[in-house]
Amino acid sequence: MPRLMLTDEHWSKLEAMMLEASIYGKPNLRMTVEGILYRMRTGCPWRDLPREFGDWNAIYKRYNAWSHKDIFSLLFSKLSSFTDTEWTFIDASFVKAHQHSAGAIGHAPQAIGQSVGGKTSKIHLAVDAYGLPVTFEITGGDVHESQVAPLLIERLPHAEATVADKGYDSTSIRALIQSKGAKVVIPRKKNSIIGNAALDVYLYKLRHLVENMFARLKHFRAVATRFDKLKRNFVSTVALACLYIWLPM
Repeated sequence: MPRLMLTDEHWSKLEAMMLEASIYGKPNLRMTVEGILYRMRTGCPWRDLPREFGDWNAIYKRYNAWSHKDIFSLLFSKLSSFTDTEWTFIDASFVKAHQHSAGAIGHAPQAIGQSVGGKTSKIHLAVDAYGLPVTFEITGGDVHESQVAPLLIERLPHAEATVADKGYDSTSIRALIQSKGAKVVIPRKKNSIIGNAALDVYLYKLRHLVENMFARLKHFRAVATRFDKLKRNFVSTVALACLYIWLPM
């Protein structure tokens, strides 16, 4: 029997949320979810799922259907609504796109770009004061963090401060953060004439919380390396990883 990821307590919590999201509670629902989690953890091809989870094609079809309905993002957003946003931290991280992620049929968005490391995607992430994920966005690896920052900031609930590295240093981003009533904790670039005398050094040192969350997310091999062809499926994979991290909370 392959190693399972859900305790009875966590499954009870997740099952109730899935039923509320109009997921039909079939007898094999738990093992279907365990199969999806197994693939997220190991990064194996769907065809290589152990038989104990059920038919791999049936599991993939259910995952694809739930992804089309954005179910995992919905469940993640419900859990993350309990976040502690005294402070929020934003950053981005590259994800190598495996060669199997290329060649999607049709015109659905893929969010794969050409960067220095080859074909990559980028996870733009915001975490709360406990380092738990609040919201994220997936883009191609060639998209700069500052282009996506306004979208993340708009989604964030009110916080006392928003912390980011100097890659987010721009007048428009600072103005947006301040318009939401938050303190800006972003170091100025080297060529700035204003300098960093007003920077809250203590809060900036806590920026490791978002880096720690990236490290934790990338323990799941289907997040650390992108195998999904479509953007919506990779979004569901990342949302499922964030959801799994939130379950014990």
